[in-house]
Amino acid sequence: MKSFRHPVLLLILITACGTPRHLPTATPNSRAEYIETYSDIAIREMRRTGIPASIKMAQAILESGDGRSTLARRANNHFGIKCHDWTGRRIYHDDDERNECFRRYRNAEESFRDHSDFLTGRSRYAGLFELDPHDYKAWARGLRQAGYATNPQYDILLIRIIEDNQLYLLDRGTGRTRERRQPEAAQRVETHESTAASRIEVRNRIRYIIAEEGDTYESISREMDLMRWELSRYNDISRDHRIQPGDILYLQPKRRRAERGNDKHVAGAGETMWKISQKYGVRLDRLLMRNHMQEGDEPSQGDTIYLRREKPAGEGRPGMQFNP
Repeated sequence: MKSFRHPVLLLILITACGTPRHLPTATPNSRAEYIETYSDIAIREMRRTGIPASIKMAQAILESGDGRSTLARRANNHFGIKCHDWTGRRIYHDDDERNECFRRYRNAEESFRDHSDFLTGRSRYAGLFELDPHDYKAWARGLRQAGYATNPQYDILLIRIIEDNQLYLLDRGTGRTRERRQPEAAQRVETHESTAASRIEVRNRIRYIIAEEGDTYESISREMDLMRWELSRYNDISRDHRIQPGDILYLQPKRRRAERGNDKHVAGAGETMWKISQKYGVRLDRLLMRNHMQEGDEPSQGDTIYLRREKPAGEGRPGMQFNP
């Protein structure tokens, strides 16, 4: 390959064209720098999928060696995810066996997002999303039990990384930068967060609020530090849905089943499957599937809706009033 003999011209070209986003970032010099570089992505992914930011950062640190592993440097693969059913670019690397296939990404953020999709899209990790999103120890143990890594000490290593670096602070969704703010700015942030926190309740281990008069998508998203689309996705509603006072609005993804002890629900007059899903913090698609219903089907008064397991075939399907 010929060397470029005009470095000044090269610099001008780079400056004019900008740095392509897909190029790998510089390798961090320390763990602290690695955390500083990628913690915001971990928080965004937590809001998108419900995976604790502390867990994601700890896995990235462990799997990528603080961003200095061969896979991280050459393939932007920060989580050691192998090809499996991957159809994108790939890289071959010696791991448990020689010359194994690993996923290759355009940038680190793509790796962080794919890690989220990898966990949410595979049934063996489904149990993780029944856990308290603030219980990083349970998540660490769940990852080990689900077989994410072959190391029998995997959960212990993750917990140690989280506690040594105070990564649990990321699970608040505000990062770890508060101590660097000026006192006045820090006080304003504390006041805003305490006001927002006073509205938050927890159901089925999911944070939610009750809509008040005057609440809109924009005002709630701003107050709770959410993207506008997150409210619609987390609550199974369209973006043109009109928020009503008294509506339950989840600030995190709903779960696949209701809490223990809430096994069944008897539908009331005019009660919809969406209202039932909101009442128990259960994803609408899972609730419909559990009860052998299709989108648009609604129960009749007195129908039994199963909240934690599949409705037995012998009980038949609910009355299914179609809601056009």
